[in-house]
Amino acid sequence: MDRDLAVFDVTTMDALVNGSLAQPRFRTALLGAFAGLALLLAAIGLYGVISYSVAQRTNELGVRMALGAQKQNILGLVIGQGTILAAIGIVIGLAAGVLATRVISTLLFGVTAYDLLTFSATAVLILLVALAASAIPALRAIHVDPVIALRYE
Repeated sequence: MDRDLAVFDVTTMDALVNGSLAQPRFRTALLGAFAGLALLLAAIGLYGVISYSVAQRTNELGVRMALGAQKQNILGLVIGQGTILAAIGIVIGLAAGVLATRVISTLLFGVTAYDLLTFSATAVLILLVALAASAIPALRAIHVDPVIALRYE
C-alpha cells in the first residue's frame, strides 16, 4: 500500500502457524509422556502383583500339577487372574475418563470428548499390556516342579 513504509517482522506463514501451535503441542507431548509413564507403571505394578500371587500360590499350583492339571490350565489360571485385574481397572478407568472429559475437552483438537475409538483403543492397549505383564509369571508358574512346589512353604 505504501512503499515508503518500513517492513518489519517478516516471517513465513509456517512460522506463524508453528508459533501459535507451540504451546498446545507441548501440552499434548507432556500429556502423552505422562500417559506412557502411567502405562509403564501399571504394567510393572500388575507384574508385581501377579508375580507375588504366583509365589504365594506355589504350593497350590504344585498340588494342581501333581493331580494332573495341564500346563495350559495353569497358564490360563494365572493369565486369567491378571486379565480380571485389568478388566476391573479398565472399567474404573473408563468411568473416570468419561467424568474427566469436561476438564480435558479444552485440550482436544479434532477429536470429540467422548470419542469411542480412543476409549476402545486405550482399553485394548491396557488389556494387551496386562496380558504381557501376566505372561512372565504365568510361564514361570508352569515350569514349577510339582515335587519342589509341594515342599515349598
